[in-house]
Amino acid sequence: MNNLYALIMAGGGGTRLWPLSRSAHPKQMLKLFGERTMFQVAVDRLLPLLPPARILVVTAADQVRKLAAQYPELPRGNFIAEPLGRGTAPCIGLAAMVLQQRDPNAVMAVVTADHYIGRPDIFRDVLSAAQQVAEQGYLVTLGIAPRFAATGYGYIRRGALLGRVNGFDYYQVERFTEKPDAATAEAFLQEGVYAWNSGMFIWRVDRILEEIRRWMPTMNATLEALAAAWGTPAYAETLSRLWPALRKETIDYGIMEKATQVAVVPVDMEWSDVGAWASVMELHPHDAAGNVLLGDVINIDGANTMVFSQGERLVVTIGVEDLIIVDTPDTVMIARRDQSERVREVVEQLKATHREDRL
Repeated sequence: MNNLYALIMAGGGGTRLWPLSRSAHPKQMLKLFGERTMFQVAVDRLLPLLPPARILVVTAADQVRKLAAQYPELPRGNFIAEPLGRGTAPCIGLAAMVLQQRDPNAVMAVVTADHYIGRPDIFRDVLSAAQQVAEQGYLVTLGIAPRFAATGYGYIRRGALLGRVNGFDYYQVERFTEKPDAATAEAFLQEGVYAWNSGMFIWRVDRILEEIRRWMPTMNATLEALAAAWGTPAYAETLSRLWPALRKETIDYGIMEKATQVAVVPVDMEWSDVGAWASVMELHPHDAAGNVLLGDVINIDGANTMVFSQGERLVVTIGVEDLIIVDTPDTVMIARRDQSERVREVVEQLKATHREDRL
């Protein structure tokens, strides 16, 4: 395992859990479950498998200091700063370039700082198994065993069984599908050969850079220029000059949907991408009436409602049902549970009306 490294993607502006998540304090910096932030938990679940020296973090330049303070055991040099977000493909490419300078034989597990994993023991086991598959030259993705016909996730259709490692089957990837409509998602669930796309990957660093050279030549040219400047005073200037010109691109579209030697390892580890307030609610214990009450809350005859209060106010609900209420020091949001993903519309309206003080 000495050549396995983890890359935690910890960027993003954090709009889907507004008003608690803000651009200066996005989701990965929040305490949504207990006393540890999501970033701290992401590192915690890797440490039994990897030492801090082999855990890297890519994040926005203005978030490096805050994240480093949350986990001082991580070497400061393991934080890789992006001048601005350009999607997962450039983010991963930059980290792969940096990691290759350290260890040309590295295997890189790409994980995220803002996912919930209820079975971290299985998570570590599947990373160990996936490393063995990646050593064969495969680009490996983790597919989540679907629990319901979700329309908010992408899907991976598996093809032929390629083998079995440490109790985990791995398959050739036949097709990636973007977020489907409800009928298609239900058909995928019934077919039994689809997994949710977790957005987590394992591959040899030389293999992902090879695919970037093949499929994303413009980005490859930028990475080669950065590699040439790495470790010199010219690196910071080269990064700030070249990075903004890169096109935004996901690793799924830029590489995974085009590459041929791609494998999926299906796994059930109680995973959620915590993509909306409704999913936060589902991951907390409910009372007998289906409520989740966090903070200073009095609830009378309410049902199936979450109150998430971080303000100093007492929040009182009487006879309400199927609501999500989020109370912060400067904003209160009240939404129907089935409408909680529309928070992004509020964020867009705030941007359009120049209400940056609330973003």
